[in-house]
Amino acid sequence: MKYILQILCLLVGFSSLGQTTHESVKNEIIVKFKTYSHSTNLSSANFNSVTLRPINALVAVSKIHEIKRKIPSNTFVLKFENDSYTIDQVISLYKETGLFEYIEPNFIGKGSGVASTIPNDTHYDNQWGLYNDGTFQLSDAVSGADINMQLAWDIEKGDPDLIVAIIDSGVRMVHPEFAGRVWTNENEIQDGIDNDGNGFVDDLIGGWDFINNDNEPIDDHGHGTNVAGIAMATGDNDRGFAGVNWNSKMMVCKALNSNNSGTYSAMAESIYYAVDNGAKVINMSIGGSSQSFTLSSAIDYCYENGVVLVACMMNFDNDITYYPAGFENTIAVGSTDPDDTRTDPFFWSATSGSNFGEHIDLVAPGNYMYGLDYQNDWWYSSYWGGTSQATPLVAGVVSLLFSQNPNLTFEDIRQILAESSEDQVGDSSEDIAGFDIYHGNGRLNAYRALMNEIVNVEELPVSKENIALYPNPLQRGSELTISNLPTSRYSIDIFDALGRSVYQNQNFEVGSSSIKIPAINLAGGSYFLRLKDLESKQTIGRKLMVE
Repeated sequence: MKYILQILCLLVGFSSLGQTTHESVKNEIIVKFKTYSHSTNLSSANFNSVTLRPINALVAVSKIHEIKRKIPSNTFVLKFENDSYTIDQVISLYKETGLFEYIEPNFIGKGSGVASTIPNDTHYDNQWGLYNDGTFQLSDAVSGADINMQLAWDIEKGDPDLIVAIIDSGVRMVHPEFAGRVWTNENEIQDGIDNDGNGFVDDLIGGWDFINNDNEPIDDHGHGTNVAGIAMATGDNDRGFAGVNWNSKMMVCKALNSNNSGTYSAMAESIYYAVDNGAKVINMSIGGSSQSFTLSSAIDYCYENGVVLVACMMNFDNDITYYPAGFENTIAVGSTDPDDTRTDPFFWSATSGSNFGEHIDLVAPGNYMYGLDYQNDWWYSSYWGGTSQATPLVAGVVSLLFSQNPNLTFEDIRQILAESSEDQVGDSSEDIAGFDIYHGNGRLNAYRALMNEIVNVEELPVSKENIALYPNPLQRGSELTISNLPTSRYSIDIFDALGRSVYQNQNFEVGSSSIKIPAINLAGGSYFLRLKDLESKQTIGRKLMVE
């Protein structure tokens, strides 16, 4: 009776105690005894303890489960049925006995690996290039023939301080999908004077119109707004579409007129403007067949200043080189269909198709690409097709890579895109192992690109030799093939993200240009493979993804 009275007093005074707010299992606590005899029968639900028996009865303990380990833990989960008492009240009752090292709720934890970020944008289902479940209605579709954007958004959604320039026909900057995202020149004032001395008067909002030479780079064609939306539309805002980058600023340079054409001078000046005013990534879904020192010099200026320019291959289904994609210091992008094949043709012409050639870097979804309208804020039912639409997917991913690591160089970006692209997913006659002229290094995979950048293995050599790893990514426990090797003897080392050796083989003989490594049981993640030619002493490095 005396102990029951003590219990009641404790409960009356409990209102002054703090309440448990963390998520936990209802009516369960975990206790650890200071000392405990494991000969006790737990089935009685009272530990056979005279001290604990009245408390167990009061809260109606129905189950006791020992948390087992090799050495007894003295730790148990107690489930009680009396809903009259809160978790905190029950903890207080048991704590008063002085028998326990600790008592706490049975807290709930959740896996930190998120399956994917699924935005709530109302027309996201039409954006097959971001997520393709194989049900796209306008074309043959294959599940997974997308850039794996949902997993990529778990890693990065864009740095608000980074600037992406869209050089095109202008953009509908007042569209709600760009709200708060249009670049503002903080060094300029709307007063008819070139306050910042950059050569452009009152270039305060957005950028510059290099066609009409004014400070309103407004879209009068539609191409630019569609392209800008693919790269930069704000995601998860319960309307319209989701762009690749949800947070960074958008600079607009109008270099195409209402007929969707523009001069090289306007394009070059747009590039200089974008670089000089802080853009880190430039999207140019534009192409001309003429070589040009003017345009080439602008591209080199980009490169020298650490700005990555992404350009389209064009849509004539041939290997004629178009510029700026044809310049060495650009990322050149072709187009794929919802079934992962090279686009041939686009929906709008039987004679069209994604251009190809030795200068292509990679491909990305580009046909039937729904996007924003340049004349209003509510129309979401039109779609475009072209390497123009594939390019902003790549530019958007490049902007996320810079958001992850602003110190990356152009060559870093090119290498990451090459190593993380999905190879041999298209038509088998065109999409062969390694680099090919139709798909370049493969189809863009945003998630792998961002995961690839997470790996930081210092001072491991990387060469540009055309050595291919297949499959890459490697399924855990699968055989790995290294191809395009000269006949020789090789040593192979594989390192994890911390630079630790996880696989070695010091003497592989190559007589038929390839090495097959038996099943490697590596955990999912990014690795670095070092291949050393034991005769020529040349060392080759490649990144390897394991899924």
